[in-house]
Amino acid sequence: MTFDLEYNSERSTLIIPEYGRHIQKLVNHCIALESKEERNTMAKAIIDVMGNLQPHLRDVPDFKHKLWDQLHIMADFKLDVDSKYEVPSKEELREKPEKMDYPKSASRYRYYGNNIQTMIDIALTWEEGDKREALVFTIANHMKKCYLNWNKDTVDDTVIFKHLYDLSGGKIDLRESEEKLSESKNLLRKRNNQGKGHHKNNQKGKSNYSNNKYRKK
Repeated sequence: MTFDLEYNSERSTLIIPEYGRHIQKLVNHCIALESKEERNTMAKAIIDVMGNLQPHLRDVPDFKHKLWDQLHIMADFKLDVDSKYEVPSKEELREKPEKMDYPKSASRYRYYGNNIQTMIDIALTWEEGDKREALVFTIANHMKKCYLNWNKDTVDDTVIFKHLYDLSGGKIDLRESEEKLSESKNLLRKRNNQGKGHHKNNQKGKSNYSNNKYRKK
């Protein structure tokens, strides 16, 4: 008695591997059916099975349309059946998408992030006065904190003021200001305390889990 063993290396490549080889064989059999009525009946049955295998598609708008598109793709667009959805074009699916330009930051001070630039642009729209001045110094303090996060443990305020001047296009000039920003050690302390607080919360969660684990019900 002999057995004909079929190895994966000898099988054809699955077009959509998520559905497995059995679904692909059903699709191939459906293509080979001579009667269009039989093909329609079997195609609908295959769609129902595909829906059961991919339940997450039920949350996708018009998921039936997606299943029919996948059926035609697995059939290599050779399946002649009646469907209320238009058969997708092979050329359209194989068409390469347009190249997307990588977003480039206008600022060379990348460690401040894009939000700082947005805050500066908003500050420039405010009228001169105490509120705008308070916002400008809040931005400068945040810039100093960002600088310390990514560069070193200390930075002179004149460096931050110069960067603020550059980022604002020369419209915010604190280079001659006698005001002082928050001290580096205070900003670093806040950063460290936030990290410790996160660590404590994790430890507390683990402790509660351990206590509940062995608690008698």
